[in-house]
Amino acid sequence: MAKDISIIGQRKRIAVVGAGIGGLVSALKLAHDGFEVKVFESSDYPGGKIRTLDSASGPVNIGPTVLTMLSVFQGLFKEVGENIFDHLELKEQKILARHWWSDGTEFDLLSNKDDAYDEIRRVFGGKAGKQYLSFFNSTEEMFNCFEKPIMKSSSPATLEILSGICKNPKIIPTLFPFFTLEKYLKSKFSEPKLQQLFGRYSTYVGGSPLSSPALMALVWQAEARGVWTVEGGISSVARAIEKLAIDRGVEFIYGHRVIEIQKSNSLVNKVYLDDGTSHGTDAVIFNGDPRALATGLLGSDLRNIANKTRNANRSLSANVWGFESKTINKNLVHHNVFFSDKVNSEFFEIEKGQIPLNPTLYICAQDREEPNKSQKSERFEIILNAPPLSKRNQNKEDFEICKSVTLECFKNFGLNFQVDLERRNLTTPKDFNDLFPATEGSLYGQSPHGMMATFQRPKCVTSIANLFLVGGGVHPGAGVPMATLSALLAVEEMKTSQILI
Repeated sequence: MAKDISIIGQRKRIAVVGAGIGGLVSALKLAHDGFEVKVFESSDYPGGKIRTLDSASGPVNIGPTVLTMLSVFQGLFKEVGENIFDHLELKEQKILARHWWSDGTEFDLLSNKDDAYDEIRRVFGGKAGKQYLSFFNSTEEMFNCFEKPIMKSSSPATLEILSGICKNPKIIPTLFPFFTLEKYLKSKFSEPKLQQLFGRYSTYVGGSPLSSPALMALVWQAEARGVWTVEGGISSVARAIEKLAIDRGVEFIYGHRVIEIQKSNSLVNKVYLDDGTSHGTDAVIFNGDPRALATGLLGSDLRNIANKTRNANRSLSANVWGFESKTINKNLVHHNVFFSDKVNSEFFEIEKGQIPLNPTLYICAQDREEPNKSQKSERFEIILNAPPLSKRNQNKEDFEICKSVTLECFKNFGLNFQVDLERRNLTTPKDFNDLFPATEGSLYGQSPHGMMATFQRPKCVTSIANLFLVGGGVHPGAGVPMATLSALLAVEEMKTSQILI
């Protein structure tokens, strides 16, 4: 019989399952507001998908690499009486990313709108520059229209969305069924390279430009509003939030997996760990893929929660390399994208459940922003899109295929990494599923494909009055800022819920 180590007291007790960014933010906010909070995390670190790999040169990023939508995090810190700049060293990037094509084209997408216009004119010509300004203005209108009723609402606010559309009728074509991001970009840019570049942003929420709705063009506006690097990597954000939470009394229990969330009299009231202990609670915030609940991984009582996720199409996965290497003879910046000559071929292959043989590669040169002269090697993260396990059952040959594809891309672009890539350097879709159960290796939850995808994501409020969902797998969507917003929205819903009064 499990040993009940619940803490009985007057304060409402909150159990947070998962110390990803959504769980961390939830814990911090609730503790600051006077709740008694425990966080349960199966790994030994905070951050969830914000992960690092140990190396002789220091931790290597193998998760998110930048901070966007800084105002979200500034707001969080302000709400708990802190200034973000007192806890994190942040540096705004002038170059959002450097982009490379095999024909020798090299292009920096700059953060400043006017500078970006000048650079596009220089590389692609005056017509492309004018098209960029039109695209920028259109996507800015999209972002402004949908930010409040979707991103900052616990559930898409239909009436506000319709009102915003009526005020911005130019947005209407982006809402047409079957008007994909690929088609939209072809209507905005005559230059194929710019179509390919901006189509890439759909992958940042786990989609393909061939199938994502045109509205996904607004994703890039998150970067257009500023990209920030963090001293020590994005894991520093997770650590800073964890520390603030601990300072406010949050108890973190690492290295133990929650195996069941128990329900009694229509409410959740206890969580069970893999060590045989149980913890009583007045409410639960679940920071994991909602599909884990729907598939019964945390008990049969919760199988009806987010049950549509059980069979819903999954977003992209990835093969992620993390390693250190001696300096290479390539003019890399912090963020670099090496485009495939076979435009969109990787998305056709992924749809078929194949490892892309001609992928576009993202490379984060972690030390290019502020190089440590004492280091003998630099740290790199490389991301290649891949199918989730729902489309491909991984086999032992996949590592060698991925390695061969990566090395071939290095060769084609003259990338001279002095490293022998090993299995420990690679996180595969299967590894992601092992780390984050029931995800099928998908990094972004449900697929963002289709016009109704935004409305079909699980919401923070569930049919169980004291069970709430947060994280990149729920509304408003994937990515560190969205997961943060999901937590802030969930906490507000929890605080207004009669169950906790």
